[in-house]
Amino acid sequence: MNCFFCKGDIEDKLTTYMVDLENCIIIVKNVPSQVCSQCGQISYNHAVALQLEKIIKDMRKSITEIAVVNYQAAA
Repeated sequence: MNCFFCKGDIEDKLTTYMVDLENCIIIVKNVPSQVCSQCGQISYNHAVALQLEKIIKDMRKSITEIAVVNYQAAA
């Protein structure tokens, strides 16, 4: 598989996903991702993207300003 942007090789890796909401920063560690070895572009398959949306939705309800979650434990 090649990168959509630069046509570099795609590798499966674990990455960190971060989102900055109005009142909270959520960091999800160890997310299964496809990363371009040339430009570093990160993408997620459909199942991972859905799980990230669920994690963010669940964590949005938390009272904390910063939340760090392990993807594997949240799945």
